[in-house]
Amino acid sequence: MSGSPPPPGGFVRRVGLFQATAINMSQMCGIGPFVTIPLMVAAFGGPQAVIGFVAGAVLALCDGLVWAELGASMPGSGGSYVYLRQAFQYRTGRLMPFLFVWTAMLFIPLIMSTGVVGFVQYLGYLAPGLGRTAGDLIGLGVIALVVLLLWRGIEHIARITAVMWTVMIASVVLVIAAAASHFSPHLAFAYPAHAFDLTDGAFWTGFAAGLTIGVYDYLGYNTTAYMGAEIKDPGRVLPRSILLSIAGIMAIYLLLQIGTLGVVDWHRMTDPHDVAATSVASAVLERTWGRGAADTVTVLILVTAFASVFTGLLGGSRVPYDAARDRVFFRPYERLHPRHRFPTLGLATMGVITAVGFLIGRHTDLATLIQLLTTVMVIVQALAQIVALTVLRARQPGLHRPYRMWLYPVPGLVAFVGWCVIYGYADRNSPGRHPIEWSLAWLVLGCVAFLVWAALERVWPFGAKEIGEDFLAAGKAQAEAEAEAV
Repeated sequence: MSGSPPPPGGFVRRVGLFQATAINMSQMCGIGPFVTIPLMVAAFGGPQAVIGFVAGAVLALCDGLVWAELGASMPGSGGSYVYLRQAFQYRTGRLMPFLFVWTAMLFIPLIMSTGVVGFVQYLGYLAPGLGRTAGDLIGLGVIALVVLLLWRGIEHIARITAVMWTVMIASVVLVIAAAASHFSPHLAFAYPAHAFDLTDGAFWTGFAAGLTIGVYDYLGYNTTAYMGAEIKDPGRVLPRSILLSIAGIMAIYLLLQIGTLGVVDWHRMTDPHDVAATSVASAVLERTWGRGAADTVTVLILVTAFASVFTGLLGGSRVPYDAARDRVFFRPYERLHPRHRFPTLGLATMGVITAVGFLIGRHTDLATLIQLLTTVMVIVQALAQIVALTVLRARQPGLHRPYRMWLYPVPGLVAFVGWCVIYGYADRNSPGRHPIEWSLAWLVLGCVAFLVWAALERVWPFGAKEIGEDFLAAGKAQAEAEAEAV
């Protein structure tokens, strides 16, 4: 539990509050707002697109409170895997944690692949003649470099992340400062007719698309929850890192969105042949401070994109480790590097899937890729985890909870509705791509895979359920020790 030593041969708690917040913010910001501002404007059809970032922030904050309570109570490696395993073991055995790992092995690398797509997209501003094949090879090289840098101990990674976080802050601050120096309220608030017509179905379709893009930009506030076994004093650090990172990124996004709209005419962002549609931050710097400044900031944005992929694979590679260790996923994933103590196969697998997702995104479009990865994660992670919080409060009332959700259960209900809106409008916002159907097909395939695995392992439904309340027992032991000390 909070502050407890890790098991022999396992992870080491070395990541503090600043490093944990930096890891979250690096993953959250990354290339996201620099490539999605034009997508958000296109979804809403004007500068009222700021609504999407506000709505995304509300959903991220409410969902972040779910992560904060669960992460503080059960600070193990794997994040959602741990929470779903504890909550749903009573009725469905290991089905839910298995399905989570099954989907996470897909949606986490797909999120990282969008960052690499954005990296190559901005690189095209510095090298306008960059061809598709050259861009593909560069993106694959970036992924290989990320995996190589992660092939080392967590204490070295924490220092690298702190440096990258500084570069990320510098890049966004420069873009915000440039926009503020030439800000035009006339451009920023040039709303088209009927921009806020709530009776128009098109507004709500655009809102759902904007909410999807907005919450995608905030994804990463839970990165350190996947690293719970490596966080110092997780009962205090985990909730604070989640909430601080959401608040910080929300302020950054709003300043970026409004500032960009105050410099670049929003109509340019909807023209696929305009540089503002592919490299909007570079367009802002070029218009305000000149080409030299634009090139410099573009380089910083490339570093920021690299940092987001770096931290995402850092946290995501821990997911299959805990599952394999508990016999809920393929056993080779439980192996750690003999010297640096990181999951080797998990990192390698997600690196390969990230490369495949990058190539798919390069040869389709970024908006569709975002829609697909979001629908894949909604059912098994987002919605199931909110239910898990309620189940655990009922099933394990004695669980040590260093942090409890504010205004419970209201934030959870708001988050549940928000995720349902995203999922329900997915097909409408990606006509012809059928993200709902693909997500359901992947879920059904996961259920089939679970039945095959369960038959081989002779667990439920082909064997007895195995109920494990490790965190509940550890919490009771900690409470007894504290009482004796007093």
